[in-house]
Amino acid sequence: MSRISLVVDGNPYVAEVTDSTMLLDVLRDQTGTTGVREGCGVGACGACTVLVDGMSVSSCLTLAERYDGARITTAAGLPRDDEVVASFVECGAMQCGYCIPGFVMMAHELLAENPAPKEEDVVNHLEGNICRCGTYAEIRRAVLAAARKRAAR
Repeated sequence: MSRISLVVDGNPYVAEVTDSTMLLDVLRDQTGTTGVREGCGVGACGACTVLVDGMSVSSCLTLAERYDGARITTAAGLPRDDEVVASFVECGAMQCGYCIPGFVMMAHELLAENPAPKEEDVVNHLEGNICRCGTYAEIRRAVLAAARKRAAR
């Protein structure tokens, strides 16, 4: 066992890890960040996506000790007035909601890289995320709506 330090959604944590502990397990079990979810366990669905220094990471695939000292943002750490979250709600871009935190984090990454994406850009950026309820059209609309909101402010 060793200890790592993380800042998750602005809160500092010290976690106990082994050399095989996944970041997802630290987030869920040691920081209580349960909005980060395991959907597939092999990095193919996006439900476990978090941002580390603004870059998306599949937390089910990555070893926790690699992120000692990292600043991690999850959907739970976004501000209450977050335009991406608001756009997902307004566009009805969820049914069960299981995948949505991962989609929201990927949308944040996309909009940081490309503040005015076209629909094709959204599709390409989100292609690693799976929504089992099939709300892809609504999710695409939500990301484009969030981009418009950001441009307006």
